[in-house]
Amino acid sequence: MKVTIIGGGGRVGSCTAFALQCGAIVNEIQLIDASQPAAEGEALDLLHGSALAADQRIYSGDYSRATDSDLFIITAGLRRKPDESRLDLINRNVALFLQILESIKAAGLRRDALVLVVSNPVDILTQITAEKLGLPWQQVMGLGTMLDTARFCSLIAEELKLAATQVKAQILGEHGDSMVPIWSTAVVGGLPLIGLPQCTAGFQNAVFERTKGSGAEVIRKKGGAGWAVAIAIREVVHAIALNQRRVLPISSQQQGLHGIKRVCLSIPTVVGRAGVLLQMEAKLWPKELMALQNSAHALEETVAKVKY
Repeated sequence: MKVTIIGGGGRVGSCTAFALQCGAIVNEIQLIDASQPAAEGEALDLLHGSALAADQRIYSGDYSRATDSDLFIITAGLRRKPDESRLDLINRNVALFLQILESIKAAGLRRDALVLVVSNPVDILTQITAEKLGLPWQQVMGLGTMLDTARFCSLIAEELKLAATQVKAQILGEHGDSMVPIWSTAVVGGLPLIGLPQCTAGFQNAVFERTKGSGAEVIRKKGGAGWAVAIAIREVVHAIALNQRRVLPISSQQQGLHGIKRVCLSIPTVVGRAGVLLQMEAKLWPKELMALQNSAHALEETVAKVKY
């Protein structure tokens, strides 16, 4: 599988390339960046470690060399400022994003190519991508709440002093202010989290609030996320490359489940080689369903204000 990372010279793009190199599943990684020297430097650094990692082609390139890509990962974008919501990025990022989409279209892309949007606000930009590139909606995905879900599980495990890989819980809806924690299906080692005496209402609120504020916390402390988001991206890429049919909380254009249509947000989604294979409608608590629908309404209202 050939993967082209647009924004490959930046923090998230280069971390993603490293994660994919260590994963040793995809066999070709191209880095494109507005700063050609940055892309060249990251590609060279990765190349230097290739003898100790995997037999992959890793190089910096351009859109003309991306036409045969199986998957485009778009990480390019302006960085979120401290205490700035992801939706506040819209007016600063949409124009840049439209230029990227035009460059992809102008160079040409395969009809069966997939696109994974990582740039924020990811749900809005995923919807724009689905409308502008002309691909079937199943082939355009956003990272959605993959990172939020990883943070959620990791923080639950940290608080309970358990192995993080044993915690299975999800954040759904918007990757942003209206994200929804799904406690109704959360388990640890197969046991319902809600049944544990430690999992009180206070515990739930504290863990979710820290999860929700994690992006801003990382920005304040180190300038922006990199490693965790790269691992989240790798999970999606491997599900595609290996046709794993994994259920992941990615963002895609909604087709009516939970009464939500057209807008892009995250629900449990079966991911494989063709992209979105199935959107799943899990039974939620009434308050979770209401919050998910409210998240969709918030995104719809924002999309209506965006000119593209």
